[in-house]
This record gives sequence, C-alpha cells and structure tokens, in this order.
Amino acid sequence: MNGNRILVVDDEPQIQRFLRPALSAAGYDVFEAATGAEALKAAATTAPDLILLDLGLPDMDGKEVIARLRGWSHVPIIILSARDREAEKIAALDLGADDYVEKPFGIGELTARIRTALRHKKGVEVEAERYAVDGLDIDMVRRLVTRGGEPVKLTPKEYDLLTLLARHAGRVVTHRTLLTSVWGPAHGEDLHYLRVFIGQLRQKIERDPANPAIIRTEPGVGYRFAEAA
Repeated sequence: MNGNRILVVDDEPQIQRFLRPALSAAGYDVFEAATGAEALKAAATTAPDLILLDLGLPDMDGKEVIARLRGWSHVPIIILSARDREAEKIAALDLGADDYVEKPFGIGELTARIRTALRHKKGVEVEAERYAVDGLDIDMVRRLVTRGGEPVKLTPKEYDLLTLLARHAGRVVTHRTLLTSVWGPAHGEDLHYLRVFIGQLRQKIERDPANPAIIRTEPGVGYRFAEAA
C-alpha cells in the first residue's frame, strides 16, 4: 500500500465496482460516496488525499461539491466526466478541480492522472525553479528559456503564459484560467487571442509546431503542458 486515500464519488454501481479493486490493486485505500452529501461528510471524516468526482450526482450538482470543498480544503479533485458535459467540465475546472478523465476511461490513464495530482499536492514540482522537457529548459529564477542550449526569445506575455502552463505540468489549464491569469479578467473570453499566443509559443519551443509535444490541446477546454520524464 502507498498510504494514499482516495474518495470515489459516483452513484453508478458499475463504476464503483470497477474502481475499488483497480485502485486497491494500485496500492490506494479506497472510500466511496454515492451522493454529494456523503462526499462532503466523507471528505471531512476520512481526510482523503484525492477525490474522484462524478458531476452527475443525485442530490446536488458536482460543481456545488467542488465549491463547498474549496471553502476549506485543497485536496486534489479529478472529475469523472461524460463527453457530452463539456461546459460543466470547464466550469468545474474553473471552480478548482485539478483535472478530468472522460468516461469511459482506462485505469492506466486514470492512475497516471492520480499520480500527477498527488505529486502536485506534495509540492514536488509546483514551485520548481527549473523545468525541463523535450529539450526545452525553463529557468524561472533567471527568467531564461533555452531550447537545445540556445536562448529562446519570448515576449513578457509569452513567458508568463509558458511558465503558468509549466507550473501546472501534467494538468489541464482552462482557457479562462489562462486568459484571466495572464491578461486579466476583462480578457476571459478572448479565445482567439489565446490561440494566437499559443501558436507563437509553439513556433518557438516545439520541435515540430504542427505536432506539439510540449503544449498539448485539450479540445474545447484548454491546454496541458507535458510532464518531465
């Protein structure tokens, strides 16, 4: 056992039957809740290290669960999302969820997302001073970005966008979060503006900008920066 506790919040019995043995086999202690009320109570009493949360709960919207939890807890939350609920998925991420996996999902993908979220919880890379992936090196102390040892010239906004994504490596960051964090609340809907800057960044940092390996698109949601190997 790895000692990490996971609270699975889903009212579908088949999901619970699938996740409990799979997560237990991966070394996690698993707790279950089928409603939002049960989830909030379990989060307070079992102190989970991570929560897997379905948005479609019988007693309250999953987004309300996130909002209530974020009032007193920073526990990582991964959404279990249906493909036809994109708007709700985005809203949940903006409320403070850390990531999402779409149903149906494979246990390999899910456990990889869990490991990433737990590493961020423990602060392994969230406040890293240096980040390196696929030949790109970001030195946040010196504000220096290099590719293959050669300096990469970035505008201040490009640098801010790049480092924001890097600090959340492995996790999806929504369009709205990127826009409001880098350009301010008035630009929360300027998706074309963001796409232009992402395109410019890819031209400067990717080996093949047409097939990006560092800044990956999450269609309709945002972008995910690659984790270092």
